[in-house]
Amino acid sequence: MIHSLSPATVNERATDSADPVPTGGITLSEFHNFLVEIQNQPAWRAKADKEMDYVDGNQLDSEILRRQEQLGIPPAIEPLIGPAIDAVLGFEAKTRTDWRLTSDNDAAGDEVARALNYKLNQAERQSGADRACSDAFKPQASVGMGWVEVARESNPFKFPYRCKAVHRNEIFWDWLAKEPDLSDARYLIRRRWTDLAQAVLKFPEKADLIRSAGTNGQWTTMLETDLDGGASTGLANSWDHTRGWSIEEQEWRDAERARVCLFEVWYRRWVQAVVIKTPDGRVVEYDKSNPLHVAAVASRAARPQRVVIARMRRAYWLGPFLLSDEPSPYLHDEFPYVPFWGKREDRTNVPYGAVRGMMFLQDNVNSAISKIRWGLSATRVERTKGAVLMRDDKFRDMVARPDADIILDAEHMKHPGARFDVKRDWQLNEQQYKMLGDSRMGIQRASGITAGFQGQQGSARSGVQESTQIEQTTQQLADMMDNFKFGRTKVGELLLSMIIEDSIGKQEEVLVRGNAIRQDTTIVLNVPAVDPDTGIPYRDNDVERIRLKVALDDVPSTPSFRAQQLQAMSEAFKAMPPEYQAIALPHLLNLMDVPNKDDIIKAIQDAQGKESPEQIQARIDKAVEDALMKAQHDLKSRELDLKYNPERERAEIRKLVADTMLTTIQAAFSAMQAAGQITAVPAIAPIADHVMANIGGFQPPTPAGVDPNFPVPAQPVQPLPVEQNTSPNFPARADTGMDGIETQSLADNQPVPP
Repeated sequence: MIHSLSPATVNERATDSADPVPTGGITLSEFHNFLVEIQNQPAWRAKADKEMDYVDGNQLDSEILRRQEQLGIPPAIEPLIGPAIDAVLGFEAKTRTDWRLTSDNDAAGDEVARALNYKLNQAERQSGADRACSDAFKPQASVGMGWVEVARESNPFKFPYRCKAVHRNEIFWDWLAKEPDLSDARYLIRRRWTDLAQAVLKFPEKADLIRSAGTNGQWTTMLETDLDGGASTGLANSWDHTRGWSIEEQEWRDAERARVCLFEVWYRRWVQAVVIKTPDGRVVEYDKSNPLHVAAVASRAARPQRVVIARMRRAYWLGPFLLSDEPSPYLHDEFPYVPFWGKREDRTNVPYGAVRGMMFLQDNVNSAISKIRWGLSATRVERTKGAVLMRDDKFRDMVARPDADIILDAEHMKHPGARFDVKRDWQLNEQQYKMLGDSRMGIQRASGITAGFQGQQGSARSGVQESTQIEQTTQQLADMMDNFKFGRTKVGELLLSMIIEDSIGKQEEVLVRGNAIRQDTTIVLNVPAVDPDTGIPYRDNDVERIRLKVALDDVPSTPSFRAQQLQAMSEAFKAMPPEYQAIALPHLLNLMDVPNKDDIIKAIQDAQGKESPEQIQARIDKAVEDALMKAQHDLKSRELDLKYNPERERAEIRKLVADTMLTTIQAAFSAMQAAGQITAVPAIAPIADHVMANIGGFQPPTPAGVDPNFPVPAQPVQPLPVEQNTSPNFPARADTGMDGIETQSLADNQPVPP
């Protein structure tokens, strides 16, 4: 644990400030206060170091080893904690999932999310994120605390980002923070030993100060340190592998190489700022030099609001000397160190893991094995003094051997009461063996990690029981795996923030690689454009404006899961009809881990496009049939063209119209003549009706005809007077009668004979 600075140093170096809320860089007084807080934090690191030694198999204390050596008890270790933790680590590796980006905007942000998701998955593989998270998961599961650093890589020949696991004893944080991601923490300090030459190159303007601290003795004369954690635990695994040192102590005691201890301090400064909230829910800090922000506020599309926010800063300290103090080099306001929590005590927030409840049972197992082994070889001798002809120490060594050769004193054995008996207590060993078995089972009960989960033979007698026990262990680990998922997601968010920061304002094409099923896709980001209505320039597919969230895909990407998918797909493939199998075959092959998989799938797809001889013959027959049908259609078309010539049809239509008009005119003329006759001789009308009625087949029109609406004179037409007969034969001859029109008048007609 870190102790405070001496009062003289604090009074000399601290800068007094009237402002109770500091807004600038960190002062020595503030750094001193951070160290005081760290000093008063609960001491848990030394215990965590001992628990990790148990995981590594170093479980015997040096004092115990010394006493066992004196008593002749062999040191024995049956490491049960290590395999249990390894089973949990294997479970994490088998259920590992990939990061998946989703857009909180409308469908317009899907392309940006897809492009950034591809870049994030690349960063996941090349930055070592999977390895770092797995390395942090081991201390998380064991002692309840693991750390991962997400930062930029200083080496330009490597991938731009790096993810590394950091030892828990290097990092100290604000113990008063409540959030699991330390978003409300005031500070986070990392302590690192560095070679003097590297420190000089990193801070060339402080070279003289660094050389002085590295060559004139340790600066701890002003900053005394008493480590909580990092000290030797005193545990070993055998007599000849005593661990009386640790890496931290070796570096602290290094007198041959000049080394300095740097403190990397990340701290927050709370300031007032103006933010605007856009209609789509984004909240950004208002920038008056940004025309989009000004236009949004002027049009009331965004509402400004004054809030208190935290700004991240970073400082480097070499003892009481400040080497550097600057704003955070990252766009985000988070610590670049992600905590992986196991379990935490309710009252003290001290982290702990699964090893805490297993240590006592592990000690029982080790002691029981030692005593059993000692009991199998130990003997109890009851003898009278002088019964053997050798010194006591030699006698003890000889009697413990299976081929012991003990010479008794014959003269002494002749005396009454002389005794020499060698005995072994097998009953004590049986009791210890039962205790050993109970301790072994107790470790499984305490940790919830069964033998079946570790891949060993357990108490299950059927496959259902085995699956049930594995499921119970998985349920036992659900809370820890949820904490790991939270930390891993945070690592992805920090990586994504750096990717977006490096892409802002840069037009780039992202080639999203496909696979054997999907084709490659090119997505262009940050395309310059101008709003046609306002004339304000903007960028299409702008990565800075998109709202994204990082999630862990629910579908694992491990080989074992792909094998399960392949098995399920194979069973479904067998039940498919042949026409569906041709479609599903590329997807089935995509699940197989075979060399040249993409080439095989492409060859199959090309082969599916080729025709068999039967298909070629069927296609020829179909073409011939189509040609014949087309020829018949052409002949029929020509026949119809000859029979139904459009010009001829139009001429016939004109002829029909003319005939209709002629017939209409003739009918009207005949009607007029009939009207004239009826008008002249009204008596002929009934005669005409009678004649028409007696014509065969005559049917009166139904309905009646349409009135042609000929013009009618205003005055009724008077019948013309009957003119006198002008026939040359008139007057009539007396010898004959006259009929019809030959009569002189209507009244002199001859009567019609009956």
